[in-house]
Amino acid sequence: MADMPEFEPGEHAEGTSHPDPATAAFVAHRNLLFTVAYEMLGSAADAEDVLQETWMRWVGVDLAEVRDQRAYLVRITTRQALGRLRTLGRRKESYVGPWLPEPLLTAPDVAEDVELAESVSMAMLLVLETLTPTERAVFVLREVFDLDYDEIAEAVDKSQAAVRQIAHRARSHVAARRPRETVSPAESRDALAAFQRAVRTGDLQNLLDILAPDVVLLTDGGGIKQAALAPIVGAGSVAAVLTRIGGTTSLLPVQVNGYPALAVRRDGELDTVMAVHVDGGLITGLYAVRNPEKLSRMERETALRR
Repeated sequence: MADMPEFEPGEHAEGTSHPDPATAAFVAHRNLLFTVAYEMLGSAADAEDVLQETWMRWVGVDLAEVRDQRAYLVRITTRQALGRLRTLGRRKESYVGPWLPEPLLTAPDVAEDVELAESVSMAMLLVLETLTPTERAVFVLREVFDLDYDEIAEAVDKSQAAVRQIAHRARSHVAARRPRETVSPAESRDALAAFQRAVRTGDLQNLLDILAPDVVLLTDGGGIKQAALAPIVGAGSVAAVLTRIGGTTSLLPVQVNGYPALAVRRDGELDTVMAVHVDGGLITGLYAVRNPEKLSRMERETALRR
């Protein structure tokens, strides 16, 4: 079994001056392929598995027969992600409580790419959850990565005419549910800093001042950690929950899914990742991921950065 290359672009396999052509092509497009898979699946762990499956198929391809390596790799990744997405859909039907995407630690420069940041935000990924698997694939490939219809048609095994119809339907669906326009990264950071101070001190009034009247809190414990089984709506109800967080926890600002967020640590371990959606200077959405299975990757990454 061929192992998927772990080195970054510009590095070489040990003992060689240059990677072989298949490895070089895969590494060059790895970030793109991961983002495609993550936006389709909402899970970094599953996206990595899809990349492993893509690599296994890619190393068996005759490169002399490949006209466009990027398009070919995207096609493999999309097909693998579609299969996994359908399986995940069946699992989510029995999921305990609200399902939230696996938080993805992102570099600060992602926030400067407004379109990419929005496409991987918690709020947008939840909108994409309402699409069918094929609609989601078409929307991601067309609206986020601007692939041509002929490339998308090959990736999802549909005609170009069908893909155009699916794209139109998906765009309309997303437009009707798209989160309201968010503020700038600087304004988001300011709102998060105020939110962090209020949660840390447990000051109810300060929390009420930063929360929108119709704020919604979603908590994902996956049936493993304590979490609300339904959305908590309204500033008063949400603030009452948040005032219990401070005290024995530490709150660290992090960049998650393209936007500022808080990592809540308890007894030295990552307990919760809380992403926020800000509109008009107020927090309108809170997404608290507590399921340990969705935090293991971020725990490793934040541990390496400390």
